[in-house]
Amino acid sequence: MKNSFKTILASGLVMLALASCRQSDLNLKPTNDATADVVYATPAGYKNSLVKLYATYALTSPGGSDNSDVGGLNSGFADFLRLFWTSQELTTDEAICAWGDTGIPELDYSTPSVDNQFLRGLYSRSILQITFVNEFLRESTAEKLATRGITGADATNIQRYRAEARFLRAYQYWVLMDAFGNPPFVTEANEIGKVAPLQITRAALFTYIESELKAIETDLAEPRTNEYGRADKGADWALLARIYLNANVYTGTAKYTEAITYSSKVINAGYALKANYMDLFRTDNNVNNLETILSINYDGINGTNYGGTTFLINAGINGDMNPGTYGVPNGGWGGNRTRANLPALFPDPNGTLDKRGAFFGAKTGIDDIGVFTDGLRVTKFKNISSTGVTPPSLNGTFSSLDFPIFRLAEQYLIYGEAVMRGGTGGSTAQALTYVNLLRARAYGNASGNVSVLSTDFFLDERGRELYWEGHRRTDLVRYGKYTDGSYLWQYKGGVKAGTALPAFRNLYPLPTADLIANPNLKQNPGY
Repeated sequence: MKNSFKTILASGLVMLALASCRQSDLNLKPTNDATADVVYATPAGYKNSLVKLYATYALTSPGGSDNSDVGGLNSGFADFLRLFWTSQELTTDEAICAWGDTGIPELDYSTPSVDNQFLRGLYSRSILQITFVNEFLRESTAEKLATRGITGADATNIQRYRAEARFLRAYQYWVLMDAFGNPPFVTEANEIGKVAPLQITRAALFTYIESELKAIETDLAEPRTNEYGRADKGADWALLARIYLNANVYTGTAKYTEAITYSSKVINAGYALKANYMDLFRTDNNVNNLETILSINYDGINGTNYGGTTFLINAGINGDMNPGTYGVPNGGWGGNRTRANLPALFPDPNGTLDKRGAFFGAKTGIDDIGVFTDGLRVTKFKNISSTGVTPPSLNGTFSSLDFPIFRLAEQYLIYGEAVMRGGTGGSTAQALTYVNLLRARAYGNASGNVSVLSTDFFLDERGRELYWEGHRRTDLVRYGKYTDGSYLWQYKGGVKAGTALPAFRNLYPLPTADLIANPNLKQNPGY
């Protein structure tokens, strides 16, 4: 399945040109050389348009050019995963960057300004993808299909495409809800270009995302039956479990019982842990892998850009580390590494006992942010297969490693944390079983198993299992440790030893340009 849909995606990456989309453009129709009646004239046209919706996750501008693409960013920075990862990891205890590009130092300090170009880029990127989904949904109604003579099995297939599109939109609204709280809000029901988008509250957006995910469930493919890289019921349930775990942050009302319910639905849907943890982060992670629920797919020849896993691999190594051993022989940018808190979660930093630890270097602490060798490098991701084969790579730099958005291990941890926080419908014994499945894989035997669980244990275990996968800021906020002075890391708040942050920084600011362009928006408090 990977070969079929990923090949189609790669072709889409080559052909697709993303129009610049500021946040004020949320209710505008995406520009295109072809009219909708041409693009959507056939069932194949709808499938190609679905490909476009998925391709926007792994694409900046055609051929990785340097044209400005999203939120004014150079396209090399504008890949969704690169922006999302930066927002989730660089402002936390898990990562720090040596580069002095405008906006990066303030992220290193967890003190981004309202005009931070990377946060503005993420905001614009999410809205861009929502805009494409809205247009697809406007063009795929039953009435539109009827006027174009599309009926029967073709119409049924397009109904599933619509459900997947709505899932992708719900995911992007989750990104906005989690990071920015109160974004502008538009669906396919809004008239195009008539009025500026209204602002939605975080709690109301939570209700919308929840209702959308429940509404599309019956139209999605059964778990593990869709083409590789396409959403199914498993992805739907996984996102529901994730938002329920964080519901108290988003709405002020805990929904831990619901988190148990939906994580259990995923767990019982036939997924299974990959036997070797590191194989999840190798280029053949599509093969015999029942753990990954949904991924962003990359192609090192046909769909290249300087984001995604190309970024994760290259930014985490330098030329002195022999980039060829990471599958990028001409790569190595020397930027991102970890702060001392992350390797301290492991019994040793070399993966000898807990094999999830993948660190390189000798100096754990950071005396100079601009010195790449200050801090251990993370070598979790490689553009190499589990059997040691390096796939073709344009210029010896670009990655074909797919990135997991959801995987079973996260659902085990959601279940356990929700149980420890008082959710019903689960048990501590079952949570312990799930945790020890992860730890037995990590240690290769039962030597790392635990017998007692606590709520705080799960923050540390999520760090060990999910580090650098884009979860950390959300996790620290949920635990009250992102801004609080009771938990520090080097350079938190701009102080080498770390210091508390004002509580308003649990949310990122809405970009100034959007506030100017859209009078319906109000800035988040504190900015």
